[in-house]
Amino acid sequence: MTDTATDNADICLATLRETDRDRYLACLLSPTEKRGALAALYAFNAEIARVRDVAREPLPGEIRLQWWRDLLEGTSHGESSANPVAAGLLSAIETHRLPRQTLIDMIDGRIFDLYDDPLTDRNALEGYAGETASALIQLASLILSPADAARSAEAAGHAGVAQAIAGLLLLMPIHRRRGQLYLPLDILAATGLDRDAFLLGEEKAKISAAIEAFAGLGLEHLAKARRAGPVPASVFAAFLPVALAEPALRRAAREGAKVLETNLQQPQWRRQLRLLKAIVAKKL
Repeated sequence: MTDTATDNADICLATLRETDRDRYLACLLSPTEKRGALAALYAFNAEIARVRDVAREPLPGEIRLQWWRDLLEGTSHGESSANPVAAGLLSAIETHRLPRQTLIDMIDGRIFDLYDDPLTDRNALEGYAGETASALIQLASLILSPADAARSAEAAGHAGVAQAIAGLLLLMPIHRRRGQLYLPLDILAATGLDRDAFLLGEEKAKISAAIEAFAGLGLEHLAKARRAGPVPASVFAAFLPVALAEPALRRAAREGAKVLETNLQQPQWRRQLRLLKAIVAKKL
C-alpha cells in the first residue's frame, strides 16, 4: 500500500469512527489487508446515509448525492484525490472489482431519505433495505472474498433487511420529529392507524401493535438469514454489524409505543462485546 493509500485509509477509519462507530469496530475486527477498502466503503455509506442530517433540505441533499453519482460514473467535477473517502472508494472499486452500478443504486436509494414520503408496503421497505443495507453487506463480502461472496448472497439480502429495520427503530424518535415515517403503510393499516395518527403518538395500544409487527418483520428476516446457511468465515466480517440487530429488534417489540421517545441503543461496551462474541463464534 502506498503512503497516499495508507493516509486515505487512516482518514477513512478516523471518519468512520465519528460517523459509524459500529462499522468502525467491524473494520478493526476484519483482516488487516482488507481494512482500507472496507473503511472506504463504510465511510462512503456513512456519507450518503447522513445527507439529510447535513443538508437539511432536499435540493442540497440531492446535489450532494449527485456528486457521488458523478464520481462513480466518471463525470465528477474536480479532483477526487482531494477527498480521501472518494479516493479510497475508487481504489477499492478498482482493486476488488466492485460493481459501480450497485454503488449507484445505493445512492439512488438514499434519495428517499431526503423526503417525507411514506413506504407504501413491506415490498417497498424490503426494496429500500436491499439497495442500502443488503447491498453494503454484499459489497463488503466482495472485498473480503470474491469467491465466497456469492455463497452468502441470500443471507446478506435478509440480514440487510433485519439490520435496516433495527436501525430505523433506533432512529425513530429523530424521524418522528422530522415527520418522517419508514414503517410501511400496510402495517399501519393492519393496526388501524394511518401516517398522521402514528406520528401524533396518542393511540398507544395501536402504535405498540404496529411497532411490534415492524420489529417482528425484522426478526423474521434475521431468522431467514440464519436459515440460509452458515456464512463462510472468509466473509463473516461483512456481517458483523448485523449481530447488533437482534437486541434492538427485541427491545422495540417489548417497548412498543415508547420507541417513539426512547433510545433503544445499547451501551457502547455491550455492542463491542457482542461484536467480539460474533466474530469468535461466526454466528449472526
